[in-house]
This record gives sequence, C-alpha cells and structure tokens, in this order.
Amino acid sequence: MTIEKAARALGIAPSTLHRCLNDGFIAGEQITPGAPWRIRINDELRSRFVESAPEGYVKMFKAMNLLGVSRQTILQRVKRGELKAVHVYRWTGQSIRIQVPAVAPDLFDPLKKTEGVV
Repeated sequence: MTIEKAARALGIAPSTLHRCLNDGFIAGEQITPGAPWRIRINDELRSRFVESAPEGYVKMFKAMNLLGVSRQTILQRVKRGELKAVHVYRWTGQSIRIQVPAVAPDLFDPLKKTEGVV
C-alpha cells in the first residue's frame, strides 16, 4: 500500500507513518530512491499500533534512562528485533513505547568476566 492508504488502514496520519519509516520502526520498500514508499500491511504490523500501551511498556525517554543508551540505539534494537515496541495513538498524544527487559544488560559485563586477568 502507499503511505496514504496504509495510514488510513492503521488509523494514523500519513506524516506519523512516514516518521515510523524513517525511524526504522516499520519496514517499507521503494523501487528506486525517491519513489513512493510501499508498505505491506499484515497482522504483525497492525499489532504495533495500539490505543494504549500494554503492561511493561515505557515511554522512549524512560527506556533511554533505564537502558543507558540513546534514542537511535533503541530504535536500532527495535529494528533488529532485540526490543519490542508499539506506537500508541490517542488524544493525549502519540508516542513509541518500548518494552524494557526485566534485567537490563550491563554495559560493562564483558569486563567483569575478565576480572583478575592481566
């Protein structure tokens, strides 16, 4: 589908869908650079757009603080499937919510494994 048709199908604004494409939150295809985007709508994609955040999903800023990484790093992890995310739409504002693992990875974990090794 085109961005306009896909946005209607998902119940969001075309500009929001375009931002989701640019952020890597959803995948799209272009025949050549500058050509119109094409988006494949399926149940998995529909499940990423919700009216309210599921239990355990936090706003982007809180996820950044909990994980100790930048927004771009979180979006890359979502794109690679390492983190789950949903796009919440409602009258109070739209935002991406991230499911933060119960135990956040320790950035210095590799150093702990080599403690005492010279």
